[in-house]
Amino acid sequence: MDFAFDARTQELRAKLLTFMEQYVYPAETTAHEQRLRLTSPWDTPAVVEELKAEARSQGLWNLFLPDAEHGAGLTNLQYAPLAEITGRSPHLAPTALNCAAPDTGNMEVLAQFGSDEQKKRWLEPLLAGEIRSAFAMTEPEVASSDATNIETRIAKEGDEYVITGRKWYISGAMNPDCKIFIVMGKTDPENEDVRRQQSMVLVPRDTPGVEVRRAMQVYGYEDHSHGGHAEVVFHGARVPVENLVGEEGGGFAIAQARLGPGRIHHCMRLIGMAERAIELMCRRAVARTAFGKPIAQQGVVQEWIADARVAVEQLRLLVLKTAWLMDTVGNRGAHTEIQAIKIATPRTVLDIIDRAVQVHGAGGVSQDFPLAELWAAARTLRIADGPDEVHQRSLARRELKKYL
Repeated sequence: MDFAFDARTQELRAKLLTFMEQYVYPAETTAHEQRLRLTSPWDTPAVVEELKAEARSQGLWNLFLPDAEHGAGLTNLQYAPLAEITGRSPHLAPTALNCAAPDTGNMEVLAQFGSDEQKKRWLEPLLAGEIRSAFAMTEPEVASSDATNIETRIAKEGDEYVITGRKWYISGAMNPDCKIFIVMGKTDPENEDVRRQQSMVLVPRDTPGVEVRRAMQVYGYEDHSHGGHAEVVFHGARVPVENLVGEEGGGFAIAQARLGPGRIHHCMRLIGMAERAIELMCRRAVARTAFGKPIAQQGVVQEWIADARVAVEQLRLLVLKTAWLMDTVGNRGAHTEIQAIKIATPRTVLDIIDRAVQVHGAGGVSQDFPLAELWAAARTLRIADGPDEVHQRSLARRELKKYL
């Protein structure tokens, strides 16, 4: 990738590429081996903390946060090539740089909407990588792609909020370092404006009435590297009214503000995942022989590799355009492009990874290569942060308005 990025981006990109080669890739096997020896599979392997310390010492820390007061102060366009690099090792590199979801979105929420006390108690340790967090929005009983469906109740009683509801696929909640939940629920379910019914509150993990019930599987396995995806039940959990994030009725708007950057960050990393898959596919193709000649000489494999390269270059340009628009005209101005990349990137990258799996044969679905985990992650992102169909519906409506 030879785009004319500014000097700071080029410097950080070169430093990050070296960091990946010297520290992250070698740590992938180490992290897996250490995890097998942990008392709990949800504990953090020692090598992850070592990576975090090294990344911080090199200035590769909180790169995602454009707020210069709390983060690196990079624009979306500057962060894009860096996030792509971390996507080559998505279960390790983002955590090492303190740039892993859902913490990134939660830190953005606290930085934008949190009170001074909330920032001191929760944002500062998150920025320091001392604790982890979770974002509790998705529910099993309703179609959570429509946030107005959320049923969890946040009832005000005196100087407390009482939270009652059931959430699931709450990323990171199984990690014992996860100390705080940002919970979305309804404070005013009778409000005629369905987008003013929801609010967000901060709920410490150790609050009485908070039950982390179980880890939800993703395609048959548990995602230990990111702290799992938990089912969490709130049995009348009580928190002070000071734990409200922003204002009552502002939950829907905050969620939208949070999801915009989150969606593009996922797409940035997905391109890195595709690049890793292409590299593995090419290495496998030249190293394996079938029917008397290297797999790389098989016409169908050459077509897969060529199509993958074309697709990645197209996606990267669209993501970079989206990042530039977010920087110049804001998330609202980039709404169409954000939806476009959220539709196209997971779908296309999923196909590339699938071809790489095919080239690897049985090895492609094994634990000896990262492809199976990459495939599951890409497939999940066709649902996370809004399923394809929701974005397609909204994007189509915007297009049709031009002709009405």
